[in-house]
Amino acid sequence: MKNVFKDTRVLDKRAIERYFLNEEILCENASSALKKLIDEVTHKQSLIYIVCGSGGNGADGLALARKLQGEYRVKVFMAKDPKSSLCEREFLRCKHLGIDFVRKIYACDVVVDCLFGSGFCGEIDLEFKELLGVMNKMARIKIACDIPSGVGAIFKGSAFEADYTVSMGALRIDLFGEWAKDYVGKIIVAPLGLPSQSYEVSSNVKLLEESDLKLPYRKQENTHKGSYGHLAVRVQNGNGDKNGAGVLCAMGAMAFGVGLCTLSGEMAYPPYEMMHSSQIPQEANVVAMGMGMSSLTQKDFDEIANRACVLDAGAFYTPEIKDFLLDAKNVVLTPHIKEFASLLKLCGIADLSVDEVKERRDSLLLEFCSLYPEVVVVLKGANTLVAQNGKIWICTLGKNNLAKGGSGDILAGMISALLAQGYESSDAGIHATLAHALASRKIKSSFGLTPMDLIEAVKSL
Repeated sequence: MKNVFKDTRVLDKRAIERYFLNEEILCENASSALKKLIDEVTHKQSLIYIVCGSGGNGADGLALARKLQGEYRVKVFMAKDPKSSLCEREFLRCKHLGIDFVRKIYACDVVVDCLFGSGFCGEIDLEFKELLGVMNKMARIKIACDIPSGVGAIFKGSAFEADYTVSMGALRIDLFGEWAKDYVGKIIVAPLGLPSQSYEVSSNVKLLEESDLKLPYRKQENTHKGSYGHLAVRVQNGNGDKNGAGVLCAMGAMAFGVGLCTLSGEMAYPPYEMMHSSQIPQEANVVAMGMGMSSLTQKDFDEIANRACVLDAGAFYTPEIKDFLLDAKNVVLTPHIKEFASLLKLCGIADLSVDEVKERRDSLLLEFCSLYPEVVVVLKGANTLVAQNGKIWICTLGKNNLAKGGSGDILAGMISALLAQGYESSDAGIHATLAHALASRKIKSSFGLTPMDLIEAVKSL
C-alpha cells in the first residue's frame, strides 16, 4: 500500500522545516524528475513546449526548460505572468539563457503541463479551456507536472489529457477522482531530495497494490465444507426478472471460497448447484441481500439484525436502512455512485445530484463513515474506494470491461465469501475488491466480458 494525501504542500513545508531544504531545492528535484521522464520517452532534439503558470508549478516548468535547453528544441508558453518569487527567478534565468518564449503552440513531440498544479480549485475559465484543448491536440506525448490541469477543479469537461503524470513527492487523492482516470495516464512519483519514508507521514488514505492481495488459500488438506462458512443470498420473491443478480452473487461467492451457499426466497427454477430455501437458514453466518431488488422492507432488515451481511442495490433505496445501520456491525455496503447518492439522502447527510456526489465523493464518504464507524463501504466506480471509520483504500486496478450488468453482483458475492470465511469486514472489502479488479485484467477484451468470464477469471487468480 502507498500513502495518498489530500494536500502535499504540508509535506513540502515539513521537509523545509525539518530537513533544512528550501523551495528552490524542491523545484530543482521536481524539474530533474520531469527531465528524466522526457529523456526516457522521446529522442534528443525533440520539439518540446512547456506551458507555465504563475506559481510553483510554473517555476518547475521554467526550471525544466533551463535543463532541457541545448539537448532539445525548447519553447515556453507563459499562460500567466510570473507571480511567486521562485517563478520570477526561474523566468529571469530562462530569459538570460536565451530560451524561446512563444505565444502560440504548434504540433510538437511533447507538451508539458505546468499550468495550475495541485493548489488550483474552482472552475477553469473559457480562456484556459481553449488552451487545454490546444495542448491536448498538438503533442505526440503529453506530460503533467504534479497533476493534470483541470483535475481537482470543478469538472466541466475540460482537463489536460496526460499520458504521464509526475506527482511531486507523494500521491494526491485528486489523482484518483471518479473521472480523473481518463486524464492522469501513468502516474510516477518523483522524489524531491528525500527518501519517501522521510518526506511522507502516515496517511489514512492508501493506494492498493497488486502485492497487497491476500487470497483465501486453503492450506489444510483434512478439511470440509463447513470450515469455510455458509452464505445465504436473498433473492427477489416471486419470479422477478432480476433474480439472476442474486444467483450471480452466489456464484461469485462459490468461486471465491465459501463452503456453503443457499439461495433464499421464492424461485421457480433454482440452479441445481445451489442450495435453496424459502427462508434464510439459521446456520448461515453471512447474508447477502439487495442484489436485483428495487427495495427492501423492515422485515428484511429484521431478518438480518445482528448478522454479518453485505447489502447492495435495493437496500440503498429503503428508508429503514438508516436505523438499521446505527447498530450494525460486520456490515459491508456495496453501492455505485447513484446508489450512494440515495443512501446519503436517506441517512440525512446530503440531498445532492449524482454529479455533485461525484465532485465531493471522498469527503462525503468520510462523513458517512464517521456516522457509521462500524460499517464498511465499497463505493464502486472507475477507481473503487473501500472505506471505514476515517480510512480509505483506493483500488485503481479494475478495467473498463467491468462496466457490465452482473459485475457488481459478483463483487458482492466475493466480499460475502471472505466474510463467511472469517475475514474482518474491512479486509473482506479490500481483498475482494483487489481480486475482482485483477480478474478483470485477465480478460483481454474491453467490451466482451460476461459475468461468467469474470467468475472463471476469479477462479484462476
